[in-house]
Amino acid sequence: LCDLGVPLVAVVKENIGTEIQDFRPYFAGDIYVDVKHHFYGPLQRKMGGLGFIRQGVWQNFMRAWKAGYQGNMLGEGFVLGGVFVIGAGNQGILLEHREKEFGNKVENEDVLEAVNRIVPVQ
Repeated sequence: LCDLGVPLVAVVKENIGTEIQDFRPYFAGDIYVDVKHHFYGPLQRKMGGLGFIRQGVWQNFMRAWKAGYQGNMLGEGFVLGGVFVIGAGNQGILLEHREKEFGNKVENEDVLEAVNRIVPVQ
């Protein structure tokens, strides 16, 4: 995405311990902590404890574990994440992917397709 001139930005809901520092080697963009949870909105999307009995959650856990991801067990941990591609100027949201369960990833092809629809502001 950097080659396409598209900046990466992460918005996280908390920073516990060295969480953001530990994430830096994997993410080169700016990282913002949404202390007041404005970005997450008043209707945060959460998956409760019953989410752990879902087959997809376990498949995603095993995929991450086999890839060497360790993570941590600190913090709230039940808020689902997402990926947004936001166009320049008044283009608005070009891609909105909200996790359906823990580890539900966006397809790289979908992100690149949305990025290619961005029209630079003159």
